[in-house]
Amino acid sequence: MAVPVFAWDPTCPLGSPQAQPRRCDWPVSLLRLDGPDVLRFLHGQTSQALEQAQAGQWLSTCCITPTARLRALAEVVVDGEGATLVIRAGEGEAVRTALDRVLFPADAVRLGPLAAGLLVETIGIESDPQAPAAGRWAPLAAPDRGWRLGSHLTLLPAGQPLPAALAELKPLSPQEQDHWRLGQGLPVAPNEVNEDSNPFELGLADRVSLSKGCYVGQETLAKLATYDGVKRQLRRWICLEPPADGAGLAAGTTLWAEGGEPQPGGTPQRAGVITSSLSLEGGRLWIGLALVRRQALGAGRLSAGEGSGAPWLEISLPERFVAPPVGAGSAASSP
Repeated sequence: MAVPVFAWDPTCPLGSPQAQPRRCDWPVSLLRLDGPDVLRFLHGQTSQALEQAQAGQWLSTCCITPTARLRALAEVVVDGEGATLVIRAGEGEAVRTALDRVLFPADAVRLGPLAAGLLVETIGIESDPQAPAAGRWAPLAAPDRGWRLGSHLTLLPAGQPLPAALAELKPLSPQEQDHWRLGQGLPVAPNEVNEDSNPFELGLADRVSLSKGCYVGQETLAKLATYDGVKRQLRRWICLEPPADGAGLAAGTTLWAEGGEPQPGGTPQRAGVITSSLSLEGGRLWIGLALVRRQALGAGRLSAGEGSGAPWLEISLPERFVAPPVGAGSAASSP
């Protein structure tokens, strides 16, 4: 059964054809790596194929554990001296510590200190013909400091003023930005990005290479792809008739199929867990994200709690969710 796609909160101004262009400001951590072995090193420690990347490219990747659990989401900005790791979700210090632990004296890599930065994303703007092509970056014109990543992302060091074109755009408020994030299905730490989840569950398959050979977590990800082993997936939800106080809609709430009614054998069917939630319109509407078990992905709606009085959540596929690969892992090289 296909997952139904309903209108994602039509009251949201970002969904209106008349909405003005806006911007999202995402705080990030910047980790500089210099030396001739940087790309080989990052190739082996993250999920994306990086070893053959060229100066002027930027690529999206995941920092993962040996069991393919998520430490962070990151962008890799490659230049002639090495690369900058842009940690957009996750603990930057934990990522740096993990990389430092596996950095050997023979590796020609210099790991710099962690620094703060800002990743600015534009919304509602057509592609700029003057912007770098997809997957390419360019430095901002003087006197600005920073980098344009494709058409819609700009990376700035902490404290650097916004370029004039971005400063003219009204930023989303914190609630608007979270509202937009939930509709897109963008995972954040620690709600979705944590060591209980893997990239395929969160719809991040486009950040994973299954053909680049050995790397940290490769064996686990290859098995998940080969044997269709992804047991849950990220979905967005909306509750149109929430409890007056929003009770039962917080992160960590267990979801149930068919209101938690017992299945054959008398056992209620657990269907997933809420990972993020947001109250809108004074509590008259709630939205969020949830990790939903495979058996419940086609249900269309799930119950946030057991029993007939529990609120119903309408489930749909987030805009940016990339489905897990099936059968592709067999092409990956064995460690």
